[in-house]
Parts: sequence; structure tokens; C-alpha cells
Amino acid sequence: MQNFIMLTRLISEEVNPTFNIRNKEMVLAEKIRQYCPEIEWVAKYAIMGPWDYVDIFRAYDIDMAMRVSAMLRHYGGCHTEIWPAVQWDKFAENMNDFVQVLEKN
Repeated sequence: MQNFIMLTRLISEEVNPTFNIRNKEMVLAEKIRQYCPEIEWVAKYAIMGPWDYVDIFRAYDIDMAMRVSAMLRHYGGCHTEIWPAVQWDKFAENMNDFVQVLEKN
């Protein structure tokens, strides 16, 4: 499974007097469980800045991650940005391999 980081920003028109983030979260979680049961949620944080929150999850491939993003856009009324993420140890290993290839040339 691959790691993905998803940034989410609520659309201001969605946040109105009837907006209930807990209900919205429950509906979205159920939709994701129905259509992407293999998704593993790692963490969810509210953040400050141009995005409202960040989710970290695991999916088999980018197509599945894109489905999660599309569901949040459709059912959640929000903007999303999704990034594939590599664990630091794997990144360091890849960089070490890359440097060894460069030294041979």
C-alpha cells in the first residue's frame, strides 16, 4: 500500500448556519467505506493556513487515492489536493542508490 497526503479546504459557501462538520464527516466516511473499503486512514489533523485539514491515508494505488479525493469534492463540497508520500527511510535508500549511479558515470 502507498501513503498519500490529502489537503482539504472547505468551500465557504458550504459553511453556513446549517453546516455540521460531524455529520458531513460521518456521511463521507461511510461513502469511502462503501466504495473504497481497502483505504486505511492513518491520521487526520486540522491545520492553520490555506487548507483546513490534512488527512494521511494508505491506498493500493493512485487511482484509489483519486477516488477518495473525488468523493470529498463531490459529497463534501470541498477542494482537495493529494500528494503521494514515501516513508523517509525509503526515500533515503532511493537517494543513496541514486548517488551510487551518479558516481559510476
